[in-house]
Amino acid sequence: MAANYTDAQVDYMVTAYQTDANRDTVNALASELNKSVKSIIGKLSREGVYQKAVYKTKSGEVPMTKQQTIVELADLLGIESSKIMGLEKSPKQDIKYLFDTIQGDQNG
Repeated sequence: MAANYTDAQVDYMVTAYQTDANRDTVNALASELNKSVKSIIGKLSREGVYQKAVYKTKSGEVPMTKQQTIVELADLLGIESSKIMGLEKSPKQDIKYLFDTIQGDQNG
């Protein structure tokens, strides 16, 4: 199978990405090397340098999963999280509301 990238291209991509690891760099590399963005991301991933962007909410926070919220809720109540894992079937905003309400009651 023919190689899609030369060693020089791989070195260039890795160096450029490590210097400025963001989607703009990936887009620029794709344009420069006449490759698709997915191809560049795939190669950088195989080289072990690609960092997936971390999703953040509109307020700039990293969101908590339902499971994380339930575990923290159990800690707040002093109970085993396994006893309330059925809450995972509830809508996330309901679990968050419950957590925030109880946390507020205990802090206020």
